[in-house]
Amino acid sequence: MPEGKIENYYTHPPGSGNIRNMVILLHGVGSNGRDLISLAPYWAQSLPDTLFISPDAPFRCDMAPPGYPNSYQWFSLQNRDPSVMLEGVKTVEPIVKAFIDEQLKEHNLKPGQLALVGFSQGTMTSLHVGPRYNPPLAGIVGFSGALLWKPEMAKEKLNLIPILLVHGEYDDVVPVDAWHHAMTMLSSCGFEPSGYTQPGLYHSIDQEGITTAASFLQKIFS
Repeated sequence: MPEGKIENYYTHPPGSGNIRNMVILLHGVGSNGRDLISLAPYWAQSLPDTLFISPDAPFRCDMAPPGYPNSYQWFSLQNRDPSVMLEGVKTVEPIVKAFIDEQLKEHNLKPGQLALVGFSQGTMTSLHVGPRYNPPLAGIVGFSGALLWKPEMAKEKLNLIPILLVHGEYDDVVPVDAWHHAMTMLSSCGFEPSGYTQPGLYHSIDQEGITTAASFLQKIFS
């Protein structure tokens, strides 16, 4: 697979047979699109007109050991300095936007009919790309992620779309402090983010998170 472009993705078609909305799911580092498409059946019943698409990130995971060919990343985490990660997500931004463009055109939908759902690094990517996509998307759901941020970014013209963030309080991969930081920074820019931290939850998505996200997606698509 050539680097720099999203080539492979998994889909879950709408139960009604009519595509009126779309959810693009962005997986975590070292994973692939097959992982998050497993969420689609949980949401399909309450979102019968929604097409779910879960792509493999465009870059091979540079931390995966030999023998793990289906391991991808949106950007490298070899250096976890926030400034370096921010430059990484800026690099993948046009690639994700191009994929959104392609899917909207193929299915004859408008940006307001599309939501991004991310997990971990996929949340970082969604929170960077989503508010900068024009015209505005319907919204973003982020699980166990973080907002990659510099103070000067508060001066950017961002689309103040609905955002739901859910994070486990026992997360030992992306500490729950990242949730508080994201909520504070987004609110300071005029967003009205919703969400919560879940006691006892590690770096994962639980049933309550799935149910909360379903309600959020129904609301923004209504």
